Amino acid sequence: MADEQQLLDVIATSNQGILAAVTRAGYPHLTNVLYVWNGEERTARVSTTADRVKGRILRRDHHAALHVSGPHFWSYAVAECDAETSDVATMPGDEASRELLAVHSAFSDEQDEAAVFARLIDERRLVVRLRVRRVYGVVLANPPGS
Repeated sequence: MADEQQLLDVIATSNQGILAAVTRAGYPHLTNVLYVWNGEERTARVSTTADRVKGRILRRDHHAALHVSGPHFWSYAVAECDAETSDVATMPGDEASRELLAVHSAFSDEQDEAAVFARLIDERRLVVRLRVRRVYGVVLANPPGS
């Protein structure tokens, strides 16, 4: 069985996952996300818009899970998280837009900071901080039967 550090390593070595939240009707809402991992804080940061379903759900209900695939189908980690959302970016250089810039910079090499801030504000973006409470999953060097 995988220990906690092995599972956290699966999360740390990727930036792609599936974010799960629960709708008011009790059904899971799943969405593919890119995230930035901070191992010291055990936090994944995701950018979304205030109008998207995941943003609306997580502002109401702070329970979330992040599923991250390992190197093959039979290897994965799931982080049960407390989600916290930033304010919506409203001004270039405000706290939300600076945090968003850090997240977006991990995935894009766009250099024009003013243009990035304008886009983040226009899209009404915010950051979802996923603070890991517990991890579970399976870490296998090779798939079964190989």
